[in-house]
Amino acid sequence: MNELAISTARNDVTERGRQEPKQYDAVLLASFGGPEGQEDVIPFLRNVTRGRGIPDERLEEVSHHYRAFGGISPINQQNRELKAAIEAELAQRGIELPVLWGNRNWDPYIAPVLQDAYDAGHRRILMLTTSIYSCYSSCRQYREDIGIALTETGLDGKLQVDKIRQYFDHPGVVQPFLEGTASGLQEIREKLAAAGEADPDSKIRVLFATHSIPTRDAEAAGRSEDEPREFAEGSAYAAQHLANAKAIMDVVAPNVAWDLVYQSRSGAPHIPWLEPDINDHLEEIAPQGVRGVVIVPLGFVSDHMEVAWDLDTEALETCKNLDIEATRVPTPGTHAAFVSGLVDLICERTVDNNIADRPHVTDLGPWYDVCRPNCCENFRGAKPVIAEVGTTIGSGHDAYPASEAAK
Repeated sequence: MNELAISTARNDVTERGRQEPKQYDAVLLASFGGPEGQEDVIPFLRNVTRGRGIPDERLEEVSHHYRAFGGISPINQQNRELKAAIEAELAQRGIELPVLWGNRNWDPYIAPVLQDAYDAGHRRILMLTTSIYSCYSSCRQYREDIGIALTETGLDGKLQVDKIRQYFDHPGVVQPFLEGTASGLQEIREKLAAAGEADPDSKIRVLFATHSIPTRDAEAAGRSEDEPREFAEGSAYAAQHLANAKAIMDVVAPNVAWDLVYQSRSGAPHIPWLEPDINDHLEEIAPQGVRGVVIVPLGFVSDHMEVAWDLDTEALETCKNLDIEATRVPTPGTHAAFVSGLVDLICERTVDNNIADRPHVTDLGPWYDVCRPNCCENFRGAKPVIAEVGTTIGSGHDAYPASEAAK
């Protein structure tokens, strides 16, 4: 019951970007970062929007999400808890591998974390990010952050940094969402039945929610100079979410309707972003007779601000105004399957305690270890980047070859 169809078959396309195991001496947990007090909010937002010329007055207008929570984003504490959980799982398996933590936009910043790691004697680091899908902001930007940090600190050529594959369809990620979706459906079924609905499933919609991104970035997601595949909706980002959602619904409720929706849109209104917005979609489906909604935050691994505000505050308020029963499914957080899966991902890449199989629940995975040239293009201009075919940054100055697996 509620069992995922897990495959360990190798993917003939992504196998070209598979790296052979190495002897890493530390893991870097890399994340987005967030403010930890009211005085941090504007400096944090300046970091997030760096290079876009957005004045503080405009940043203050969009700061209310954080202001409403005392200026504190949940993400940093959740990453502290996740780091501790990974360390505990490693220790339980007898794996001596320190876990470092660095953020893109707030303390602890990636560059000083790498410098401290080098000063402590580390020379080969494996990066694990908390963004699991393929697009510029979820993958390439992290690889750029490492590339920039290595070049600016003078550590390039001294410190090697590789990256764990985008692990959107690893069973350790998908299983917690599957369990949460099943529980959420049961909750809504019971509420509708109590309200007199004879056939609750016909009035329920499961909404898989993820962060919207600019359409141009979505079209570039997963695209590269030698990527042969065509993706659903023209985007690896959308395709990966759709494949995960289908894998979940095929198990828990194949006859219940579901949709992929987006949230957290920002930026200039004239720039197209992925749609439909979750609140607009709720307004659309309510007149169709939908009386119950299960919101699955499929794009997020923890209950950070985009979940706490955009879903738990705005979307649930929209449901209330539309007289729709609603529940929001938990993110993986420190779920045992998720933490165990992260350590399995680490072991895929290490010589010691190696796990040769790479489980995945969709036909899109397992994803590349080393990305194709110019994958998820940065339209603002090229930057130093790690874990990409042809680059020497972070590699110890031997360029990443076209096929590590072919060695």
